Order: sequence, then structure tokens, then C-alpha cells
Amino acid sequence: MSRRTPGRKEWDVRASTLARNTHNKIRSIVENLRVEPNPQKELIALSIGDPTTFGNLNPPEQVLQAVRESVESHSSRGYAPAKGHLEARQAVAEYSAHQGSIKPDDVILSSGASHAIELAISAIADSGQNILIPRPGFMIYQTLSEGLGISIKFYNLLPDEQWKVDIDDLENQIDDDTAAIIVINPSNPCGSVYNKDHLLEILDVAARNHVPIIADEIYEHFVFSGHKFHALSSLSVDVPVLTCSGLTKRFLVPGWRMGWVIIHDRHNILGKEIRNGLSNLASRILGPSVLVQRALPSILKYTPQTFFDDVILFIENQAKLAYEELRRAPGLRPIMPQGAMYMMIEIKMVLFPNMTNEFQFVERLVKEQSVFCLPGKCFEYPNYIRIVLTVPEAYLREACQRIILFCTEHVDLGDKCKDMESNEVSVPQDIEVS
Repeated sequence: MSRRTPGRKEWDVRASTLARNTHNKIRSIVENLRVEPNPQKELIALSIGDPTTFGNLNPPEQVLQAVRESVESHSSRGYAPAKGHLEARQAVAEYSAHQGSIKPDDVILSSGASHAIELAISAIADSGQNILIPRPGFMIYQTLSEGLGISIKFYNLLPDEQWKVDIDDLENQIDDDTAAIIVINPSNPCGSVYNKDHLLEILDVAARNHVPIIADEIYEHFVFSGHKFHALSSLSVDVPVLTCSGLTKRFLVPGWRMGWVIIHDRHNILGKEIRNGLSNLASRILGPSVLVQRALPSILKYTPQTFFDDVILFIENQAKLAYEELRRAPGLRPIMPQGAMYMMIEIKMVLFPNMTNEFQFVERLVKEQSVFCLPGKCFEYPNYIRIVLTVPEAYLREACQRIILFCTEHVDLGDKCKDMESNEVSVPQDIEVS
């Protein structure tokens, strides 16, 4: 005789609130751009922030050798402490000495910088609170926060001032529920690098309002000639800072998923609670790859400075190339970056009357010229596109020429010719506009 056990009368399995409320904005926008490229032209993707995509940028032999040796080591095959092996955290502390005085206990290793950001946000903000993020800005913060019931509030950057923070707007966004301010420096997507005085302005706002800062510095040291990187934590007198960084960009190994959070808290404002919270959260995945952890001390110590210099010089030259070329595209205004791997470009939509927004611009650019850029909406900034500067020089040059041709074919200057100078619109001398 069978017995009926208590339970549901029918299947009713649903996704969790976290799963339902987690959205990757960039992926959802890109997936909705269902346009086939021109079959007569090879697709050039200026959209992917992965420096390894085209195979032209590679880590140095010292980095590869460190991992080879780790593979052979018995110690790389077992579990590690949730926060990471002591030797690896010590190596990060020494490598990050420019940020201030750091002990190994201040370091929590993570599975890439995005996981570091998740740890920081999850440790410092609760459901019902909000965090402030820049606009335009990388939207992973929104992806990580909203599923947890943490709201996003935007503060504006100023495109005409090399994407500096609008300090008044930043302060106006702060309320009693603000748990943290996110500062991205150097910036994705803008390529801005803030000077010391501007960082002190940001710290002053945080100090007066008693709000901690999460510093996204994955592009630390990735700055062009004439500019200098200042770690936010190195300038802070009393504002606690959680700095997120990793190997991804500077060492050209995003797939190795090695990042870290560093706690800077000179006056013990965060106390044991935040430290313990970060440790608790790190235990959810038992730490990042031990294989890379064991290689980390050698990677951070023995990668030659010449490698970094060569990569930055290449990216800076790419930025100059794209800037000079795209200044010739009628209806576009590129903004020269100061670092990182990206350039933001304004589209003067009024000069493209057959398109209503940057989505249509991007779609038609793919369809006609097989060049794919990210629309500004991916960064909460319409009427702009972002391009990546890590592609081979020949690809970037070809892409720029196609963009110029596309703009020339679609721009409608009309009565606006007299306003061209004020609008910074240029017409290439060697291309006739019909």
C-alpha cells in the first residue's frame, strides 16, 4: 500500500529573486542588435574589452613560465584558504604598496576583478540601500547590485572636461541610504585618468558625507604619456576605501580570473564586521584558482617593466590613430583618452536625420560596413559609442576608414553647415559629400 507524502500537487519550480533580478545590460543590449554584417566585408569588432581577442597582445614569457612551474607543483592542486594563500596575498600587498601601507590580512583574493567588485558591494551594502556609480560607467555594478535589492544611483561625468566627475551632482545623489561611492580610475569606458586634485575633491565629498568608496582600479598604471595614476587610497586621510584590481588588463590574462580586494581603513571605520564579511563572502567559492595563486608571487615580482611600457605605448598610439582619423568623420566627436583601452565618441544625431538614436547608427554601421561598436546605452550614455583600442593597427585603421565612409554617406549637413565649427563637425577633404 503506497502512502502519499505531503508536498505540492504539481510541479512549480521557479527561478530565485536573485536570478530573476540579475541582468547583464551590455549582453542584453548586444543580443538585441540582430543585424548581419555586410558579407562583402570582414567584420571588425571594436566592441570587446578583451585584449587577447585578436592575438596581437600577449603576456611575457615570465608570466607564462610562472604558471608552467605552478602546474608542476604539488601545492597548486589542493584547496586554498578562502581569502587566498598567504604567499599570494603577501605578493599582492607588496605589488600594491603605491596604494598605502598594506598587510596580507588586508588582501582578499578573488576570481577576477568583477568578483572583487561583487565581494565589495555585497559586504558593504544591504537590500534597500543604494550605491553611486558614474555615468557613463561600466555596468557590472548594476548587474551585481540589483539582484541583491541594492539600488543604483548615477552621478554624471563631464565629457567636455575629460570625463571628470561632476562634483555637485555626485554630492546631490547622496542620501541616508547611500552605502558606497564607486570610482573608476582609469575609466572604462571613458579612458579618463584623474589627477591628484580631482581625486581629493571626490574624497572631500565622501568624507563630509561619511560614505566609503569602492575604487575600481583594474586599469591602475595603464596611463598614457603626460598623465599619472594616483591610487585613491594613497590620498585618503579618513575615508575608508576598498580597492578592486587584478591581473586581467595590465597582464593581459583575463581568462585566468585572478583579482583582489584590498582594505584601506586607517581609522578602523569599517571595523571587524566588514573584514569578517569579506572573508565570509570569499568562502562561498573557496577562493580563486590555486594554480594561478601559486604563480602570483613570480608574476607580480618578475614581469619586466619594459613589457608594461610596450603595451601602453601601443595602446596610446592606437588612441592617437583613432582620434586623428575619426576627427575627420562628419558628425562624430571623438574624445581623446588618457589611459585604459577605450575611446568614447559622440554622435551628433541631429546630423543623421535617417537615424533616431545610436542603436540605429550601430546597427547600420554593422550592416553596411561590418564594423561593430558598443552603443552608449550600454554605459547609460546615449548618443555615444565606445570603441576598443587593442585591435591590430591595420584593423583599427580599416575600421576608422569605414566609419568615415559611413558617416559621409549618411550625414546631412544642410543648413547646419554654418554651425559646423561650433558643433566640431568636420568633413574629410578627400571624400566628397553628396
